[in-house]
Amino acid sequence: MTLTHFSAVLIFSFFTAVVFGITQRSEPRLMVRFAAFTFVIFVGGTIAASWLMWLIKH
Repeated sequence: MTLTHFSAVLIFSFFTAVVFGITQRSEPRLMVRFAAFTFVIFVGGTIAASWLMWLIKH
């Protein structure tokens, strides 16, 4: 199984977001919302950082 950098980011972000959602909120609805928010922030931050590194290199 070949794992690309982006798929590794997605897997890491998913599991981290699930853990953050469970540990940081007390109600199930808020857990899901916080996990989704955390997932988007992780993936978006990774994409933004990769573009920034690309711009610095070029």
